[in-house]
Amino acid sequence: MTQAKQGDTLHLHYKGTLDDGTVFDSSEGRDPLSFELGAGQIIPGLEAGLTDMEVGEKRTVRVEAADAYGEHDPGQVQAMPLASVPDHIPTEVGTPLEVQTQNGQSVTVVVADKTEDELFLDANHPLAGKALTFDVELVAIA
Repeated sequence: MTQAKQGDTLHLHYKGTLDDGTVFDSSEGRDPLSFELGAGQIIPGLEAGLTDMEVGEKRTVRVEAADAYGEHDPGQVQAMPLASVPDHIPTEVGTPLEVQTQNGQSVTVVVADKTEDELFLDANHPLAGKALTFDVELVAIA
């Protein structure tokens, strides 16, 4: 059997879950995920867990936050006066928003908290600070 190695293109079905069992992503009902092993196209911890897999093999790979989307960085949470938010912008906690940085780049943030006077916007990746578990099946190596 051929084993997955650096430089191979892998085709893989997967289901990603959080520690509480919540599914955050899955290839179910879609084509397999295709990527080059070792090219940095997927998170490092998952990539490391796929080395030496064989076609048809199923594996569970747990990836700690540091090897996934990193730890949650409190410095990525910014407060802004609620009065400065235009009325047509939703401010419910959990709402994703597109904002422009001072240098004109567009960044996705999530409304993390809201008080009477302030809105707290979180620019961390939604999965930052979370351990991820992937149930994977290698369907092909190209």
